Amino acid sequence: MDIAAIPWAELAPFILIGLFAQTIDSALGLGFGVLSNSLLVLFGTPPIAASSATRTAESFTSGAAGMAHILQRNVDWPLFARLAVPGVIGGVAGIWVLYFLKSDILRPVLLVYLIAVGAYLLWRAPRRPFAFRRIRLVAPLGFLGGFLDSSGGGGWGPLVTGNLLAQGMTPRIAVGTANAAEFFVTVTVLTAFVGIHGLQFTNAATGILIGGLVAAPFGAWLTRRMPPKLLLQLVGVLLVATSIWSLASLMFERLPVFPRI
Repeated sequence: MDIAAIPWAELAPFILIGLFAQTIDSALGLGFGVLSNSLLVLFGTPPIAASSATRTAESFTSGAAGMAHILQRNVDWPLFARLAVPGVIGGVAGIWVLYFLKSDILRPVLLVYLIAVGAYLLWRAPRRPFAFRRIRLVAPLGFLGGFLDSSGGGGWGPLVTGNLLAQGMTPRIAVGTANAAEFFVTVTVLTAFVGIHGLQFTNAATGILIGGLVAAPFGAWLTRRMPPKLLLQLVGVLLVATSIWSLASLMFERLPVFPRI
């Protein structure tokens, strides 16, 4: 590869987007899809191209983020297995629904639910001590997260991370485990889409990928060292903000076309 021939000037804005979005996603367990898609659209990228670039890059950056959280010891392995396997099954089911059925009616209901979860996390953060708890209903949560991620273009992070935190799991373990399990769901979804549409690396996808790979270890490092109450509050703020934007984009056509979830 001729490094000098790489169009760094063209890639620079997309690298910055990848750096920002993946740092937030690795540190808080959600946000890569909505942040990178939104910034790409604001930079003038067509929504379809923005979605494609984000999905392509996320398939690789999620693996880097998962490995970084493993190295930082942010992953609970029994919980990981209980999330990843149903998540992959849900991802396959979501792809089938995407091509044969309509699932748009689920989106506004999910967004309202995520706003409520985010608000609860903001309320809960200063009021309760943080201690590891055995989380219930993990398999259904993983299945629904994978289903929404493949059929709706995103949703694993907000749904899975938000619910784990709402159930009382230690924040850094919830974020790290959800990030590690997400890699297998994302790869499953990408494999299906590659088989249908092929894989294309545009400048946007390449730039986001480079930035995301650089940022993933830093985000995992932040997760381990951030105070639990602060981490929980930041997740709550991001969950409420991104869900409100996504819900608004469904209600008002004149608003910028922000990605859903």
